[in-house]
This record gives sequence, structure tokens and C-alpha cells, in this order.
Amino acid sequence: QVQLVESGGGLAQPGGSLRLSCAASGFTVSTYHMGWARQAPGKGLEMVSAIYDDGTDTWHADSVKGRFTISRDNAKNTVYLQMNSLKPEDTALYYCAKAMKGARHIGLLLEYDVWGQGTQVTVSS
Repeated sequence: QVQLVESGGGLAQPGGSLRLSCAASGFTVSTYHMGWARQAPGKGLEMVSAIYDDGTDTWHADSVKGRFTISRDNAKNTVYLQMNSLKPEDTALYYCAKAMKGARHIGLLLEYDVWGQGTQVTVSS
């Protein structure tokens, strides 16, 4: 059974850092593009970061570029999202996602077919 389980969310102060983890089971993360999306209160779901299956390149939304980094540990079959210089507007429910085979535009939500349950990130002083 294909499954994604996120962890690492919590409360952080503005300017602080958090690292989210996404443990995958039922498939190998190194054979699919993987991504992170978020949904802020009262807003729609948006992609924030993604990594290609071969690990050669990553994509980040303009709103997080230079602050967030996506990475992958193939041995642990886990994907990470390192979030630095956090802002109150980063407050959201963060989801890990697996792209469909053959996906080409990893910044698009519609390219993803399996989602985790989400982990809450709150940035507040």
C-alpha cells in the first residue's frame, strides 16, 4: 500500500527553522518526483517545493525560494523540507506528495496522485 506520513511540524518563531519529514512506504521515493504543498487558513492548496526522481534538480515557489530546501534520503526512503527564515505567512498545513509516473511539471498540483495526511506549521511570536 502506497503511503506518505509527514512529521516535524510545530510552532516556530519568525526567523526560526523547522524540518519536515515525509516517510514513504509501498514505493521507492528515488523512482518518482516528490513534492511538498501547503494550505494556509482560508486559502487554496499550493505547491512549495519539489525534487526530480533522479535528484538532479529541484523546484521552489517564489514565495519560499532561498528559504526552503527539499532533499531526499534514499536509504531511509524519506523526503525532507528544511524551512529557514520562517515568516508568519508560512503558517499552513503542509502535505507531502508523490507525482504520477511521467509527470513533467513538478510545480503543478495536478501532477501528484498520492498525498499524506499533513503536518501543521505555525509561525508566531
